[in-house]
Amino acid sequence: MIIAFSFLTNDEENGNFILEIFDKITKAHLEHTFLFISDKPFQEPFVFSENVVPVVINYEAKSPMKWLIWHNIKIPKVLKKYKADIFISERFCSLITKVPQILIAPDLTYIHQPTYVNKKQKLFYKKFTPRFLKKAKTIIAYSEYAKADIIKKFKINTHKIEVTDSGANENCKPINIEERENIKEKYADGNEYFIYSGIISPQKNLMNLLKGFSAFKKRQRSSMQLIIAGKPGKKYKEFIESLSLYRFNKEVKLLDNLSPKEIVKISASAYAMIYPVLYETTANTLMEAMKCAVPVITSSTGAIPEICGEAALFFDPENPKDIAEKMMLIFKDEKLRKELIEKGNILGERYDWEKSADVLWRNIEKNLITP
Repeated sequence: MIIAFSFLTNDEENGNFILEIFDKITKAHLEHTFLFISDKPFQEPFVFSENVVPVVINYEAKSPMKWLIWHNIKIPKVLKKYKADIFISERFCSLITKVPQILIAPDLTYIHQPTYVNKKQKLFYKKFTPRFLKKAKTIIAYSEYAKADIIKKFKINTHKIEVTDSGANENCKPINIEERENIKEKYADGNEYFIYSGIISPQKNLMNLLKGFSAFKKRQRSSMQLIIAGKPGKKYKEFIESLSLYRFNKEVKLLDNLSPKEIVKISASAYAMIYPVLYETTANTLMEAMKCAVPVITSSTGAIPEICGEAALFFDPENPKDIAEKMMLIFKDEKLRKELIEKGNILGERYDWEKSADVLWRNIEKNLITP
């Protein structure tokens, strides 16, 4: 069986999901061939085993028109050449090929955060997202929230959508006191710190995080710092400019483009994880923090309450005062902090990449059997 997957390497958001899921699937099914199709040369971690065939198309699909050319011209040619039995892709479908398709995580940002999607992209998503959802034989959503959102907005049959949880990086685990102190010394001048880990972009509501941290610093007057770690995203330069004018900028450390292993260590050494996003359909960053025995303070919106349950402290992400209140609450209440860590440890056991891989594989088999 030939299983083809299109991975556009400019998509930073879901790279970890793809890396983990296909690592498990390819190694568990060595009898099948996995065709990985990309617009750039693959990094070594993505060629998991001998049954992975990397195919690089020298065509960077970075605009709506190029997305269409990629999926409706480039992809069908590859699928035909290699006689693929099934095609899996993120966000988009091919509207041309007759090969059965599984669509992973359709992008509804244009509906929920339209200010962060340019006009051409917005028109593209508005026109083609309903077609992608209709074309796909199966849609994979990262949460029940995301599934309900798709059903409500596009009237998709509930049986067509499967939900799979994200997991956590296998390197995520508590670290010893000595290593924690070394990390604090290296990145936070030896001080305790809150951390945000993820795409660094105003789209992630980081300005309200800074406002909340300001309110916290004014009231607590502690040595607590804030670390923002991850990869640059949309309007990154604008965020850097805003940060340079920020009153407490010396107590905010910006760490971009570190290795995933280093970010795990920095997260595991934090006093608490702060995740202020306005819209999210998955939360593997929070699962990773919990597995590292770090308490989580996060938004009460999107899929996050569903995913975190009682293992997190929630705030209104559009209210910086509420963000500050929750920071102060966990700072002053050590008992609450320990309770969140304990609940996070229990919840973290539920999220496992093996289970997520099983869901996708089950749907691959189902689509091959069902005409």
